[in-house]
Amino acid sequence: MFKYEKVVSAIFAVPLFVFSFNAVAQNTNAAKGYSFDNLPVVAATSFKKDTISILKYGAKNDGLTLNTNSINQAISDCNKRGGGVVLIPEGLWITGPIELRSNVNLHLKKNALLQFTKDFNQYPLVEGSWEGIPQMRNQSPIWAIGQQNIAITGFGIIDGAGDAWRMVKKDKLTESQWKDLLASGGILSENKKIWYPSEKSLKGSKMKDPGLITKEKNADFYAEIKDFLRPNLMVLTSCKRVLLEGVTFQNSPAWNLHPLMTEDLTIRNVYAKNPWYAQNGDGLDLESCKNVLVEGSTFDVGDDGICIKSGRDAAGRKRGMPTENVIIRNSTVYHAHGGFVIGSEMSGGARNIFISDCTFIGTDIGLRFKTTRGRGGIVENIYAKNINMKDIAGEAILFDMYYAAVDPIPLAGETRETPKLKLLPVTEETPVFRKFYIRNIVCDGAEKAVFVRGLPEMSISDIYIDNLIAKAKAGIDIQEAKNIHISNAHLEIKNALPLIYIQNGKSIGLKNISYINADLLFRINGDRNADIILSETNTTKSKLKTEFGHGAAAGVLQIKK
Repeated sequence: MFKYEKVVSAIFAVPLFVFSFNAVAQNTNAAKGYSFDNLPVVAATSFKKDTISILKYGAKNDGLTLNTNSINQAISDCNKRGGGVVLIPEGLWITGPIELRSNVNLHLKKNALLQFTKDFNQYPLVEGSWEGIPQMRNQSPIWAIGQQNIAITGFGIIDGAGDAWRMVKKDKLTESQWKDLLASGGILSENKKIWYPSEKSLKGSKMKDPGLITKEKNADFYAEIKDFLRPNLMVLTSCKRVLLEGVTFQNSPAWNLHPLMTEDLTIRNVYAKNPWYAQNGDGLDLESCKNVLVEGSTFDVGDDGICIKSGRDAAGRKRGMPTENVIIRNSTVYHAHGGFVIGSEMSGGARNIFISDCTFIGTDIGLRFKTTRGRGGIVENIYAKNINMKDIAGEAILFDMYYAAVDPIPLAGETRETPKLKLLPVTEETPVFRKFYIRNIVCDGAEKAVFVRGLPEMSISDIYIDNLIAKAKAGIDIQEAKNIHISNAHLEIKNALPLIYIQNGKSIGLKNISYINADLLFRINGDRNADIILSETNTTKSKLKTEFGHGAAAGVLQIKK
């Protein structure tokens, strides 16, 4: 019935005597876990020089003509001839969905704007994937399934017309922006706080998982909520040897770039851009991909910037394809919910991820690792180094196994409850976070420097953070975790009450922690703490050293010189 979608911050002054990054790192146990020497190998693309211009197929850059057939025919003919380059010349080109094919490089010249149409009728409903599970969606503007040796390169702009698709929250706009949006048409939610582009979009928003493919849903059902089933701008499914280089991808209806079960992918010098209020406006979502290089790229979006995923819950575990062997380097993230993110749809697992030499400016969270009960999956062997952060609204480094599918920073007037502790049995639905190696982090401004929150039945474990400089309102918060080691940390904390909070932590090692002052150095809560050791740290600058509560015994903490 349906076609299947071949689905730098300014660094504040730090006393020179605190530590030396390179010298100290080589002498710590944590350094043994850092392995950037043997990085994954990513196979490259290669194309014939033969070039076909879409002009030869009747395409017109008048901003009026729908060029879908011209572009797709050029790509198809190029593929049949053994491959080469399909050229998008300068100009404004209106188009519907474009299908990429093997051995074809879609190349955009300078001053080329590939503008996807706002006519929803041009996007057929297809069986695809959304947030890690099979769902009915509108056809992605750019898509490919099972293709090899494909590329989008050049210097132009690809615009997904996302403003025509997305709902918008009133609290994320200024008063004048909101008035302009209402004047454009659309319809409001019952509480008048969310704008929807159409009745179909609003109707779909009132349903739970309306796009989920089930036997009782037919074509008429999906047609009634079609506008709600927003496509990702680009979905490349089960492809091999892919190159995205130089192009700006912007204004996506949902996620921007979504490689799915794709292998040997290179993303170089791209710019992924969305309004900061763009609902589900992620920059890059690598889902169940293998052998990936992302470098020299910029992300300024409405949701997570660079994100690792591998399917959600039972569907992700059944697929069983981790995202693995990923290199991310020399890239910048501006506005985003997280600069570099893993989760929360990580049920197939993630491993062997290397991120280095990146800058996050104004993101809600810097390094963000999130999951929740029900996901299952194992995330391990994650390496990060040389990360600069500035003006982080939330946590600089966050591990959270209580992800609640809400924006990380509450909107004005929004209240949230702290999750209630509840011990549950360990099953295949229990997620596992372990073996994270993080070093050389500088953060100039954050709500909290480090936040680690595991589950009572599954502690987050084996985190090594070495060489951390953080200027934040709050310090280190560790809950339900074991084998956590933080060494050579300089903390400039505004509200150091306490500087370090630990709840049910086991084998917690804190070494050479430098700070300006603290009203309280440690607050330790819970009856399941053990082996907490502070060493090589001046404790005289704190007014009060320790406070124990909720069953915590004073003997769990050792302070060594």
